[in-house]
Amino acid sequence: MTPPDFRHIVSDGLWHNNAGLVQLLGLCPLLAVSATVVNALGLGLATTLTLLASNTTVSLIRRSVPNAVRIPVYVLVIATFVTVIGMLMEAYFHELHGILGIFIPLIVTNCAILGRAEAFASRQPVGAAAMDGLATGAGFTAVLLALGAGRELVGRGTLGHNAHLLLGDWARELTLVLPGYDGFLPALLPPGAFIGLGLLLAARNVIEGRRSAARRNPVTAKEAAA
Repeated sequence: MTPPDFRHIVSDGLWHNNAGLVQLLGLCPLLAVSATVVNALGLGLATTLTLLASNTTVSLIRRSVPNAVRIPVYVLVIATFVTVIGMLMEAYFHELHGILGIFIPLIVTNCAILGRAEAFASRQPVGAAAMDGLATGAGFTAVLLALGAGRELVGRGTLGHNAHLLLGDWARELTLVLPGYDGFLPALLPPGAFIGLGLLLAARNVIEGRRSAARRNPVTAKEAAA
């Protein structure tokens, strides 16, 4: 088997095969908890830790698991780590855990996590599997943060609301407030989440379209840049 290219793994997870913008997986929690940056970051970190732990474990046991039961075993591995992460969040970030609610245990059903375990971690060495988990989680978290920042800014007129739930009491002063702006409620409701995600998808498609055009016509692209 060809050794994995770590740069390719990272670029796939962050951009070319991003779980939220390209594969369109995990949309339920992505849309449901992205009303603020703090909520988005909390779920993103929990998902990234799950991806890292489950990918690493699946890679370690990949030669020991019979092919007939590999999917149930992978689900059990993922569920175990989600349970541990959920208990840790409830212990140390109790209020944030209460806000995220059912979407923490629902990480188990995130198709992106099981998909990476089956498609990548079960076929690659531990280092590559761990890097894939980090990159995929970071890409998913980045989409969560972008969507959360946009919705919070438009919907509340703030950025970093309830930062103390994740960072501690010292972070209460980190919240940025737009003076004289009372917010636009629809941005915090489900339609706002869909519109925000649609704008992110459109932005990515525009960037990829320009890059493709530049690769096809490098001379024209240089002239346009000049």
